[in-house]
Amino acid sequence: MSDSLPLLLRAARGESVERPPVWMMRQAGRYMKIYRDLRDRHPSFRERSENPDLSYEISMQPFKAFKPDGVILFSDILTPLPGMGINFDIVESKGPLIQEPIRSINQVDCLRQLEPEYSMPFVGEVLTRLRESVKNEAAVLGFVGAPWTLAAYVVEGKSSKNYSVIKAMAFQEPKLLHKLLNHFAESIAKYLRYQINSGAQVVQMFDSWAGQLSPIDYEIFAAPYQKQVIDLVKKTHPNTPIILYISGSAGVLERMGQTGVDIVSLDWTVDMAEGCARLPKTVGVQGNVDPGLLFGTPNAIRQRIIDTVKKAKDRIHILNLGHGILPGTPEDNARVFFEAGKTVNDLIGSDN
Repeated sequence: MSDSLPLLLRAARGESVERPPVWMMRQAGRYMKIYRDLRDRHPSFRERSENPDLSYEISMQPFKAFKPDGVILFSDILTPLPGMGINFDIVESKGPLIQEPIRSINQVDCLRQLEPEYSMPFVGEVLTRLRESVKNEAAVLGFVGAPWTLAAYVVEGKSSKNYSVIKAMAFQEPKLLHKLLNHFAESIAKYLRYQINSGAQVVQMFDSWAGQLSPIDYEIFAAPYQKQVIDLVKKTHPNTPIILYISGSAGVLERMGQTGVDIVSLDWTVDMAEGCARLPKTVGVQGNVDPGLLFGTPNAIRQRIIDTVKKAKDRIHILNLGHGILPGTPEDNARVFFEAGKTVNDLIGSDN
């Protein structure tokens, strides 16, 4: 144990800390004017996320503005796809578009094994620079998309409301889907190892669309591949904490806690106390303030943070939103969130 390590890293490893660390999902992004101005100069999302100078600059914007306890790589969960032979674009207001959706066993057989140091050297460069810049003032976070969510994008070809194409594959051609999921699990484990070797101290896996699965199908198509990624990474990097986030996860919380993950990130649809009660005490929690609350008053934000932190008492807890910060959120309210998180002990004391 070392007090010289970043607060978030110490907390994520289960050490006793003075307060819950605080950061926000999507903290670098559209709610910040400085980001929107940069986006106007560089309208291509892939340029912003794959040009190391731009990615580094964007990653640092919220750190310079708010000093959160975590600085997360500015990237996208689809970034590793071209390294496997799957091309994509991200269109403003429409989201990701896969140029040739995966629908056949031949397409899966033709996928390349991911070699991130060759196909995504910019990711390693940005993570290394972030570590050098923030030193121990904050933990550097990396992230990936989980196999089911990557598969959902590449099979559907775009974002979906009902995931009918991938669910048809799941129930008509399960062997095809399992082969694709296994390929993604092995590739994502390599990608996480690369991120950690490049400087990431804590990593988060987003299985954004696994909440669209019934619990029985989650156990078939999502959980085993989450676990495969976690097991592969833990073999080589046992001391790097891994966070798992699923949007709409209320129905599968217990199952998330059985994947071997260190921390489960709760969305805002679950009460923090109830979420803690449903997870093993050895598993930490992250979250879970409603992002919509940041359109409210400063006092409402502070009171909800007090409530959340009180309910997570005696647990490994990283204060965060229950989803990404929303576009249009007032920057001053983001500042209130971070400041309240950092002074939450004083706020709780004055609230009693």
